[in-house]
Amino acid sequence: MGVSRAIKKSYLAREQPEGAGATVRRSIGVPQLRNFTPFLMLDHFNIAPGAGFPDHPHRGQETITYLIEGAVEHEDFAGNKGRLEAGDLQFMTAGRGIVHAEMPAQNTERNVGMQLWVDLPQNLKMCEPRYRDLRGSEIPKVTADDGKVEIKVISGKSQGVDSVKDLAYTPVWLLDIQIKPGGKIEQDLPANWNAFAYVLSGVVDFSNGTSKTETIMPYHNVVFEQAGESVTMSVEEGASDSARIILVAGQPLNQPIVQYGPFVTTSREEVVQAMMDFQTSSNGFERAADWQSEIGKTMGRVH
Repeated sequence: MGVSRAIKKSYLAREQPEGAGATVRRSIGVPQLRNFTPFLMLDHFNIAPGAGFPDHPHRGQETITYLIEGAVEHEDFAGNKGRLEAGDLQFMTAGRGIVHAEMPAQNTERNVGMQLWVDLPQNLKMCEPRYRDLRGSEIPKVTADDGKVEIKVISGKSQGVDSVKDLAYTPVWLLDIQIKPGGKIEQDLPANWNAFAYVLSGVVDFSNGTSKTETIMPYHNVVFEQAGESVTMSVEEGASDSARIILVAGQPLNQPIVQYGPFVTTSREEVVQAMMDFQTSSNGFERAADWQSEIGKTMGRVH
C-alpha cells in the first residue's frame, strides 16, 4: 500500500457558454486553477446539434478529446477529417499550427465529452501537426475489488495492465474509473507528476493524505499534491448510484506558459508572432488563407 496523496483543493466546474452555442464545465484554465503543468485547460463539454466549435486555430499544445456520449466530427485545413463515437479518443498535436473545426453529429440530442489541453515541451512547440485516434474497442479494461471497480486504461497503467499506445508527446496518464457502491480502489501514480480527478457522476470519497477522507460531488475537480504514491477512491456501500471519475496525471514541464486564447508559447514575443502568423497565413498557417471547413460552413469562421 502506497502513501495516499493529500488533496490540494477541490472545486465545482461551473457551466459556461463556449464556441458557438456549446456549453462547457471548465475546471482547468479558470481562476481556481489557471495552469497545472503540463495541463492548460479541461472542459467537460455538451454540444447540441446546431452548436459547436467552427473553424479556429491552435499552436503550441496538444488536445485530448474523449467522447462520452453522441458523436463529434472534425476537419482541418490539411484535409484530415474523422468522426469520434462514444468511447473514442483523439489526440491532436497542434505544433506549429493547425486550423480545424469540431462539430457535433446532427442526429443525436446530446454530444458530451472531455477535452484536455496539454502543453508541449518548448523544443516541440513548432513540430508538424499530427493526429492519433484511439477507438473505444482498443482500450484495455481491468477490474478491481471483486468487480466493484472497472478501469479503462486509456493511457498509463492500472492493476498491472498497460495501455495500448503512447499517444501524446508529453507523458500523460488517463484513466476512466467506474466504482459501484461499496467499491474501492488505490491507484498508483508516477512519482512527482501532477494529478487531478474529475467526477463525472456519483459521489466519491477520496483519501486526503493519511486517515482523512473528503466526499466529492459530481462536476468537481480534485487536485492532488505532488507528494505521495497513489490516490484512493471509494463509494459508500449504501450509495444509490455508481460513480465515474476521470483520473489524469502528467509529467510537469519546467518552462514558462504564455497563452493567448488558442496560442500557447513560452514568451510574449512568441504569442505576438503566433497571432501575426495566423493573420498573415504564414509560418505554419499557410493553408489557412482561403480554407473553410465543410462541417463548419453553416457556423462561419473565427478570425
